[in-house]
Amino acid sequence: MRLKSPTLLRSSFIMACIAILCLLGACSDANKSSTPYQWNLPQNFPKPEVPNDNPMTEAKVELGRALFYEPALSGNRAMSCRTCHQIEYAFSEPKKVSSGATGQFLRRNALALINIAYNSDFTWAHSGLGSIEQHMLIPLFSESPVEMGMTGYQQDILTRFNTNDYKKLFANAYGSEVVSLDKMVKAIACFVRSLTSFNSPFDNYAYRNQDDALNESELRGLELFFSEKLECFHCHGGFNFTQSSKHEFQTLDLRVFHNTGMYNTDGKGSYPVSDRGLIEITLNPQDMGRFRAPTLRNVAFTAPYMHDGSIDSLSQVIQFYAQGGRGDGINNPYKSQFIQGFELTEQEASDLLAFLHSLSDESFVNNPEYHAPINPPNVN
Repeated sequence: MRLKSPTLLRSSFIMACIAILCLLGACSDANKSSTPYQWNLPQNFPKPEVPNDNPMTEAKVELGRALFYEPALSGNRAMSCRTCHQIEYAFSEPKKVSSGATGQFLRRNALALINIAYNSDFTWAHSGLGSIEQHMLIPLFSESPVEMGMTGYQQDILTRFNTNDYKKLFANAYGSEVVSLDKMVKAIACFVRSLTSFNSPFDNYAYRNQDDALNESELRGLELFFSEKLECFHCHGGFNFTQSSKHEFQTLDLRVFHNTGMYNTDGKGSYPVSDRGLIEITLNPQDMGRFRAPTLRNVAFTAPYMHDGSIDSLSQVIQFYAQGGRGDGINNPYKSQFIQGFELTEQEASDLLAFLHSLSDESFVNNPEYHAPINPPNVN
């Protein structure tokens, strides 16, 4: 196969997918609350949309970071947000499904927190959550199953954070020492929005004009990924490699939930009663088995895969899609039109895998600004 030139590849990709202060050492506690957060984005990239009632500031991100890593945020102090979203796994968890503060197993694999400032939808299968702030109420307060287990412990939790360390952080972020759950949720949302990843070899190739950032195998894999033969880009398109995106330049309302043919328990399209996907929210029979297509950025760090963590490796994921689904799910009548199966040579499978690995951003998982604070604030 004759490979296209790097310039042509880059140009076609950008057209298809993008078509689309703090004064260092000089900020006082009094003005930190109004210091806008400085996004770490490639040149000319669109900024994420941010709720009007929760603007991004440096101080709120700092507070949110401390809260994200704090076990005292859970009802019984048994876990933090970090328990299920670990930085070394691109803020996912290397388990099939997570478990909550009381040990109850959840239904789904923990989604990675990568560029979710751009997300148009949240969780694996919920079409009614329009912001991180709304989504966070589920892991914080859900009772069946229990996740963070805050329900019934709200006042206790507020008391835990009524310390000099945290009152200073709240004052910096909000201009007031008063601790509240609403402020906590908004601060954590700001920290999570700050988790951006745009420094992979692919990014260097596509957006920084580094022709040698991808080797020949990775370039062949890129062509396969964006080919009509494999059709990966239909569900994992755009600069964030997911249809579930919105930003200041976004004009399209894309369909982000898909049935990939994983199950077909009754021969008529049903998924296991333990998790039927989007149909549980919409009650629309056509939404049986539909789940959100997550970002593929840093996908090599986020095994296991799929909503139930039932596929262990990227090689197995490629095999799954090559087969057009799994078992009886191949014939699921609700399966996406893009999951038709395909044939790959051993070399092509290796090239596609190499391209997926080129989406890994080592600086993201090693960023000290995303790790737990070296000196965490005291709690009661």
